[in-house]
Amino acid sequence: MHWDGPVTGGLKNTLPGRALPGQRLQSIARQSVITVDFKRLNIRSGDRILDIGCGSGRHTSAAYQQKKVVSIGADLVINDLKAAAERLQLHDRLGEHGGGSWGLTAADVDSLPFRDNTFGSVIFAEVLEHLQDYAKGITEAARVLKPGGVLAVSVPRGWPERICWTLSAEYAATEGGHLRIFNKNELINCIEMSGVKMTAFHYAHSLHSPYWWLKCLVGPSIEDNCAVNLYHRFLTWDIMKKPPAIHLLDKMLNPILGKSLVMYFKKR
Repeated sequence: MHWDGPVTGGLKNTLPGRALPGQRLQSIARQSVITVDFKRLNIRSGDRILDIGCGSGRHTSAAYQQKKVVSIGADLVINDLKAAAERLQLHDRLGEHGGGSWGLTAADVDSLPFRDNTFGSVIFAEVLEHLQDYAKGITEAARVLKPGGVLAVSVPRGWPERICWTLSAEYAATEGGHLRIFNKNELINCIEMSGVKMTAFHYAHSLHSPYWWLKCLVGPSIEDNCAVNLYHRFLTWDIMKKPPAIHLLDKMLNPILGKSLVMYFKKR
């Protein structure tokens, strides 16, 4: 069964969320780590944007803020979809959107419930490393992307990820965690076999790499370590306040320390 109809409004077309206190709602709106550069997606008014493996909806919400688009999030985890619904409902309440619409669906990346050539942009952020058959997921993402559309894919960068695996056997063995470390060129070749061509790439979240190294050194499951908690507070402060100096530092360090490899592909 394939979805190909319009999405007419957030609250009526997705999972119901629960009401949250106003202060916490404001906090959720600000606490979003956005990996994909939306300026590279060539989004036009009226476009449909799909966020595969949307989790709590950070990229789905960012897409919803683009001008008059239809933003769709897909995930298999119901609790994550509920969290995404809360986040998107918050954007509705605060008026922080581009005047379009949104929806969420429970979907398996191996068999997306959408027709071929449905979306102007497809986002696949920090998902492939969790999939047993990531090549099939790539094929599905390319299938639902319109010709000329942009596929944005991000994965953990190879060498920072390898440090995490070296420092902690628990990090690699966590249920639902990362199954592999990608080689950049091999991954690009695999993605391009689906009928898309890479147009650009960059690295992101340089300030997050030391945090994960520290967390792996201490132990990923340990939550009461002072150094880890202080670094987490710093990252949260950065996300909430967005100080220009820290943003500049992160941008300067991304080519060296960036934790995420972010790639953009255009469908032929």
